[in-house]
Amino acid sequence: MTWGLLGAFGAALAYGAGSVLQALAARTTSTTAGLDPRLLLRLMRSGRYVAGVGLDAVGFLLSLAAVRTLPLFVVQSVVAGFLAVTAVLGALVLRTPLRRPDRVALGVVVLGLALVGASAAEGPAVDVTRAEQWGLLGATAVLAVLAVGVARTPGPRGAAALGAVAGLAFGATSVAARMLPPSFPLTAPGRALATVATQPAAYALLAAGVLAMLAYSTALQRGTVTQATAPLVVGETVAPAVAGLALLGDAPRPGWGVVALVGFGLAVAGAVALSRHGEVAPADEG
Repeated sequence: MTWGLLGAFGAALAYGAGSVLQALAARTTSTTAGLDPRLLLRLMRSGRYVAGVGLDAVGFLLSLAAVRTLPLFVVQSVVAGFLAVTAVLGALVLRTPLRRPDRVALGVVVLGLALVGASAAEGPAVDVTRAEQWGLLGATAVLAVLAVGVARTPGPRGAAALGAVAGLAFGATSVAARMLPPSFPLTAPGRALATVATQPAAYALLAAGVLAMLAYSTALQRGTVTQATAPLVVGETVAPAVAGLALLGDAPRPGWGVVALVGFGLAVAGAVALSRHGEVAPADEG
């Protein structure tokens, strides 16, 4: 197994554990009528949320490292497997029973990830133009405007809409990381800050990351975990995969295209099915 795949699986583990902590914290925090950035400040008072964000940060860095050497369709489908981690942790720690459909979905995710991993071909993305990087930053701005609009929608529809926006924003962070030049120093903070000032994709990465966290936290307050997470999984896997194949030169191993497609579909479908596991009721308005 390559270092890139190890990073992607590590990200799934971190995201899975972090999502349990963040969902519990979001349920016990008063809701807001729109997309209120102060929600993140209120959530930061919760030790569980802070721990969850810490795990998310670890997962985020691991996934960024993974997309530097692996196609987006590989990394995003593996990271979507965080829902399998959440389901297993829920059964072991929170005593949330794994129903038969959950166990079937777990098996589907594992099979899908095995196929995707087998079809993976390592390599950096092709060089992109500054215009394409600015285009991604512009798309992130459009997502922010869209999030403000859909945040006014209450209930399940609002949860699904915000979950979709969060998924697209999370996907944008991965596309941005894949767009950065091969010399971008992820492990050297000082040099990385200097690079941020000259790379539009780096700004897109930062802005999309904040937007994704805020939109998803708000979505968890609007409806159930399923209503918020199912569209998130689709948005953060399908859109980046298409962008990688169309713009960044991503491709599976020669002759493994069908295997990659089937594995990707199984992993995403299983993850969406697993988003129904371990529902927690939304918090009361207040």
